[in-house]
Amino acid sequence: MKKEKSSSRRHMEKIGLDLVFVTLGCLAGAFATIGILIPYGLSSGGLTGIVRIIQGFLPLNYSILFYAGSLLIFTLCWITMGFREARKILLLTVLYPLALMLFEQFDFTLLEEEDIFLAVIYYGVLTGISNGLVFSRGYSFGGTDTIAKIIKKKFLPQMDLSKILLGIDAVVIIGSGLLFGRNIALYALVTQVILTKVTEIVLYGFETKVVQMEVITEKQEEVADYIMHTIGRGVTHVDVVGGYTGKEKNKLITLCSPRESMLIKQFIAGVDPRAFVTVIRVETVWGYGSGFSELSDK
Repeated sequence: MKKEKSSSRRHMEKIGLDLVFVTLGCLAGAFATIGILIPYGLSSGGLTGIVRIIQGFLPLNYSILFYAGSLLIFTLCWITMGFREARKILLLTVLYPLALMLFEQFDFTLLEEEDIFLAVIYYGVLTGISNGLVFSRGYSFGGTDTIAKIIKKKFLPQMDLSKILLGIDAVVIIGSGLLFGRNIALYALVTQVILTKVTEIVLYGFETKVVQMEVITEKQEEVADYIMHTIGRGVTHVDVVGGYTGKEKNKLITLCSPRESMLIKQFIAGVDPRAFVTVIRVETVWGYGSGFSELSDK
C-alpha cells in the first residue's frame, strides 16, 4: 500500500514538473515569436516558417493559423502513426497556440530600437531555451519533425530522418526568401543555427547531437521494446557482472538524439525507478542501418 502511494506521489510530482517546464517553454517560445519574430518581419524553419508564409497570403492572426496547422499535423500523425505517437504532441498542440494567443493580446516588442540582427539572436536564443525546456521533459511541439516522421514512414523509409527534416526546413526557408526577400531567408538560417545550438546546451550543456545510453534495469524487455518500437532505435544487449555483488545482469546500449534520450529516461523512471542509466557523448556515428550516417556517405 505504501509503495502504491509512493509511486502515485512520484507520478503526480512528475506530471507537475512536466506542466511547469512545458508551460515555461511555451511562454518563452510564444514570446519570441510574437514579441520578436513577427514585429521585425523575420521568418524561420519548421511550422513557424510555414505559418509565416501562409500569413503572407491570408491576413489572419498568427495564433489562429498556427493552431490550424498544429491540429492538422496532430490529425495526420494520429491517422498515419497511431494515437501512441500522436499523444506525444497532444499537450503542445493545445498549450503552445494558447500561449501565442495570450501574447497577441499585448502590443509589445522586446527591443527598444530596430536592430534586426540583434532580434535574430534573441529569437534564436529564446526559441532554443523553449525547445530545450520542452524536450527535457520528453515532449515535442509536433511541427515539421512530426511531418518528417510521417514522410519517412509512408514514403522514404530508407532515408535518415534528420535529412528529411533538413529538406523540409530548407524548403520552408527558401519559400520565406521568395516571399519576404533573400535577407530574411539568410536571417532564418542564422536563427536555425542559434536555436539548435541553444537547445543542445539546455539539454546537455556543450555536448553533441548524438548520445550513447547504457541502461541496467530489471525491466530490460520492456525498456528494449520501448526503445526499438516507440523510439525507433536499435538496442545492443551486453552481459555484465557487478564487481561488488557478483550478480550477472544484462546491459542495454543504444545510440539516440538528446531529445530521444529524455523520452527513454522518462519511460525507464516510470517502469523501474531503481534502474542505472548512463549517458555518454558521441562525436560521430557511422553505420549501415543505424539511423545515422552510413559509412558510404560523403
